[in-house]
Amino acid sequence: MLVLFKILSRWPLPVLHALGAALGWGVWWLSPAYRRHFRANVAQAGLAFEAARPAIADAGRFVAELPRLWMRPHTESCLTNVKVLGRERVDAALAQGRGVVFFSAHCGSFELAPQALAELYGPVTALYRPARQPWLAQLMAGSRARPGLVMAPANLSGIRQMLKALRSRGAVALLTDQVPPEGLGLWAPFFGRPAYSMTLAARLVQQSGAALIAVRTERLPGGQGYQLEFLPPVAGLHVAPALPLADAVALVNRANEQLILSLPGQYLWAYARYKQPRKEALAVSSEGSA
Repeated sequence: MLVLFKILSRWPLPVLHALGAALGWGVWWLSPAYRRHFRANVAQAGLAFEAARPAIADAGRFVAELPRLWMRPHTESCLTNVKVLGRERVDAALAQGRGVVFFSAHCGSFELAPQALAELYGPVTALYRPARQPWLAQLMAGSRARPGLVMAPANLSGIRQMLKALRSRGAVALLTDQVPPEGLGLWAPFFGRPAYSMTLAARLVQQSGAALIAVRTERLPGGQGYQLEFLPPVAGLHVAPALPLADAVALVNRANEQLILSLPGQYLWAYARYKQPRKEALAVSSEGSA
């Protein structure tokens, strides 16, 4: 598999995206369960199927572009085919002496985002949990060992590392629509349905005073590259007295919803957002003490 990834990493992006589109449609027609999950999540979001239909092909493009993103030489910039918008929003937060919590969802090229953030605003700290498959863990570890990208373990030590970075006016990156392990989240509305949602983003922002800024990384048509845009900071988390945690998490979920609805044709609609959390060793009390 590593050999295949190495070969594909040298292919032009337009070719990879074309093959990926075919892969996306192939999975759609071969998997009734995939189709059910996709349609159910689109309906839950209140969208017509036609608005999300492009995401069928785009899910395949996401897979097909991974070899290029993960196996790019460390000396080569990831920004050569990326148009960056909204940097003034990040610069304004940094000029105020605040750290920044960058966040994204399973939307667009979210694997490109950490690498781009590292080049633009590094060092950027992100949590890292190794994959279960040894070959994939090796591949992902190499892809994330980038200049300006600091990988923190997905445990109490890593959370403290992120908080320390923010209090030093640094930056961290999170994928805030993923289902956290049991004990690291709470049930909050997501497109009108309870979903187990991470508390980490809200806690980091409230404890450090950092700005919470969405990163929208859109694939451009025809494999032309990407457009990365920093959206306006999420308002309402910095109030006195402090917003209750449940309300703060609901606010983060609404920001995720807005990000997804701004790019419905590039969201992974089959992602199991409403699944039960998995059990892991890190306890709720540990996060609360960060």
